Amino acid sequence: MPEISATKNFIAGGVGGMCLVAAGQPLDTIKVRIQTMPIPAAGESALYKGTWDCAKQTFVKEGVRGLYKGMAAPLVGVSPMFAVCFLGNSVGKKLQQKTPDHKFTYPELFKGGMMAGVFTTGIMAPGERIKCLLQVQAAGTGPPKYAGPVDVIKQLYKQGGIRSIYKGTMATLLRDVPASGMYFMTYEWLQNILTPEGKSRTDLSVARILFAGGMAGIFNWAVAIPPDVLKSRLQTAPEGTYPNGIRDVFKQTMKTEGISGMYKGFTAVMLRAFPANAACFLGYELAMKALNKLAPNL
Repeated sequence: MPEISATKNFIAGGVGGMCLVAAGQPLDTIKVRIQTMPIPAAGESALYKGTWDCAKQTFVKEGVRGLYKGMAAPLVGVSPMFAVCFLGNSVGKKLQQKTPDHKFTYPELFKGGMMAGVFTTGIMAPGERIKCLLQVQAAGTGPPKYAGPVDVIKQLYKQGGIRSIYKGTMATLLRDVPASGMYFMTYEWLQNILTPEGKSRTDLSVARILFAGGMAGIFNWAVAIPPDVLKSRLQTAPEGTYPNGIRDVFKQTMKTEGISGMYKGFTAVMLRAFPANAACFLGYELAMKALNKLAPNL
C-alpha cells in the first residue's frame, strides 16, 4: 500500500468536500426541514406535503438563498473533515494490513471505513448542530433566532457552554460509523468491478468515478437515514426536550410516528446522495491526480 500523504489527503479531501456541499446543500436543507417539522394536530395539514412541496415553499418564500441556508458551517468544516475522513479510512486499513501487498477483503474495507466515521465525528457534530439550527429557520415563521453560524455558536455557548455546541455527538457517531464503513467499502467494491481487465483503477473514466461515488452515497445513506432523523431532531429540539438524549428521541418517534418516522426525508436524501457524493469522489480523485503530477513528493 503506498504511503499516505496527509497533505495531499487534506487538499484533495477538501476539494471533494466542497464539491459535495455545493452539489447537495439544497436537498440537505429540505431533508432537515422535513425531518424536524412539527407533527400536525388532528384535522390540520402537515407543514410540508413532501420533498417537492418543501422545495417549492422554500423557494417561493426565501428564494434560492433559502435552499442554501446553513451552508457556511459545512463549508468551513469540509476541508479538515474530509481530510480526516479519507485519512481515517487509510489508518483503518493500515491497522489491518498484514503485508505490503495485502489484498483487503470487503469486511476489512468496511472496518477501515468505520474508522473514518470515528475520526470525523469531533468535527462533524458541532457543524451539523449549527447547520440544522439554521436550516429549520423558515421564512414567514417569525423573526429568525440566529443571524448566522457565528451567532449560533455564541448563543449555544451562552446557553450551555461547549456541551451545547456538541449536543448530538453520540447520535452523530451512531450515524457515521456504520455509514462510513458502507461508504468506503461500496466505493472500492464498485471501482474494482468497473476497472477494465488489465488496467489500473487510476485509469477509470470520469463517468465510472461518478457512478461509483454516487452509488457509494446511496449505500451510505441507506444505512444512515434512521440515525440521521434522530440526530436532526435531537440537535434542533429546545433544551430539556429529550433529557435522555437519542433514546428519548427514538421512543417518541416510534410512539407517535412508527417506523415511517425514522425515514422522514428519505426522498430528499436519496435525490441528494448520488450527485453530491459523485461530485465529492470526482473532486477528490481529480485533485489527487493533479497533486501526484504537480507535487509527487508532497
